[in-house]
Amino acid sequence: MQRQPLEPLLAQLERAHLHRRRHTVEAYPAAGSHAELIIAGQRLVDFSSNDYLGLAGHPQPAAAMAACAARSGAGSGASHLISGHGAEHAALEEALAAFTGRERALLFSTGYMANLGVVSALAQRGEAVLLDRLSHASLIDGALLSGARFRRYAHADAAHATRLLEASVRPTAVLATDGVFSMDGDVAPLAELARAAGAHAAWLVVDDAHGIGVLGPSGRGALELAGLSAGEVPVLVGTLGKAFGCAGAFVAGSAALIELLVQRARPYVYTTALPQPVAAATRAALAIAQREPWRRERVLALTARFRAAARAAGVPLCESVTPIQPVPLGSARAVLQAQQTLREAGFWVVAIRAPTVPAGEERLRVTLTAAHSEAQVDALAEALGRVCREVRADVAAEPA
Repeated sequence: MQRQPLEPLLAQLERAHLHRRRHTVEAYPAAGSHAELIIAGQRLVDFSSNDYLGLAGHPQPAAAMAACAARSGAGSGASHLISGHGAEHAALEEALAAFTGRERALLFSTGYMANLGVVSALAQRGEAVLLDRLSHASLIDGALLSGARFRRYAHADAAHATRLLEASVRPTAVLATDGVFSMDGDVAPLAELARAAGAHAAWLVVDDAHGIGVLGPSGRGALELAGLSAGEVPVLVGTLGKAFGCAGAFVAGSAALIELLVQRARPYVYTTALPQPVAAATRAALAIAQREPWRRERVLALTARFRAAARAAGVPLCESVTPIQPVPLGSARAVLQAQQTLREAGFWVVAIRAPTVPAGEERLRVTLTAAHSEAQVDALAEALGRVCREVRADVAAEPA
């Protein structure tokens, strides 16, 4: 039997405007900042990065990384349970536990692996996993890896989640949600979900990748914003490559939870440890984030400024008060054309298409960071206004 050729599959993606392409970032022209980048020789203002606090280009984490690499080398050489767990890993885990107000924290190489590890370790065959319909793909894949039956409740609908918990014929081991949804920018109804999970003895897992460092009075994320304790939300997942500008992820919770993950989370047990220089850089970034609250205050102020300017320019926006600001345009072709038009105007704003979002809900995903200037934000809003007018004109000109 001959294997199916791949070229027709790729051509089909191209015709549907769903073919994805990588773009190589050649340099960051402004010293100490990733707010601008150079792609194919063109200098662009980057409004697609998750570097919310502007720490990815900060010289102090870079210096900490270089100093650690000089001491320990570039790689860890083994998994954490063999010989790959170093002093910098231990120090960062202690710092993250203290920052989140939990007994222990555990490092993972990526946020994807953290979610896979948590859900598959806490849920087993014969049990159930309940997820928000717009949960990150890693939570879905964690449910699949666990072998448990998984269901999804309507997006951000805690009442629907409660009904499904009550109707489930299997014990629900895990109720999981994003804290801030990465493509919509809205915040989950965490207080209501915590009550539902507690009433049905389910582990509430919150992936706060896009909230940690940004939301809450002291930047401790969506849980702090909602006023929830570690007892109410026993499992917190956070990433280190967004607000903290580095790489990797962590799970924070009770000492018993973390010990169970060390024993049972396959993506932790069977993966080479994150390099120690990355851990050292992250610890430096975490310290900066805590002693410079102006970064969090600035990105939220720029977010409010963008929303006001975009609305004045006639740009459609979703209901998000976070630095993630989706601009829905309704088709893959429209968002690709909008991305190209913005690039010609000097802005890097990436089109988000299916399957990352449902077909018909394609959008530009604008993200604000503390490294942006007010002038850059205002110029983007003005450019987006022109782009949206062009899209509306194109749609009106299409034959019925």
